[in-house]
Amino acid sequence: MTDLSPQPIRTDAEKTRPPMGFLRYESPQAVFINLPQIAELTQQRPRPAEDSLAFLTRLRSSPTPEDALTFTAFAALPQTAIRWGYEALRMMADHLDPMDRPMMELIAAWLQHPATNMRQRIARDALWAPSRSPSVMLGLAVAWSGGPVAPNDPLPAPLHRCPRAVSSAVLTCLARTDLHRRPGYLARFVDMAEPLFRAY
Repeated sequence: MTDLSPQPIRTDAEKTRPPMGFLRYESPQAVFINLPQIAELTQQRPRPAEDSLAFLTRLRSSPTPEDALTFTAFAALPQTAIRWGYEALRMMADHLDPMDRPMMELIAAWLQHPATNMRQRIARDALWAPSRSPSVMLGLAVAWSGGPVAPNDPLPAPLHRCPRAVSSAVLTCLARTDLHRRPGYLARFVDMAEPLFRAY
């Protein structure tokens, strides 16, 4: 499994404030302000002055712990969120269909070398896929992670599309597991996410 542990690099300009590392914004409140679509997908809301790690911790023990997964998808930078989603799907490989394998391989290759032409190939394959399986949803997240989706389409996707697709990929795959195994998977996914929030 890919190591997601933080390895921040600090410069002289960052001595008074740590780098953001893996997160889009400094606080969960900023996530909800800048990506308001998250409010359509979650039940819980951040409290005043609550930091992102504290909010994630509260979400995992809330009546809707799935909110912790959606928050991770929205809070992390696009490539970081996709890598986290990829590792979550790999952990649930037994619940993926055989047709998911080629897309997972493409996503793995893009994560190693995130070139525009590979992202646009994944976009084409995901957009024309016959079904919206977990790996296809993650492929759409790659497509919408930044820059033109296709060579003849210069406009980037709206910011909320990538994290929404990552969240859908993980939650859709999680829904395929047996009820008694879901809490264990969910806890492991939040465990995988925590280092991203500790890096700030």
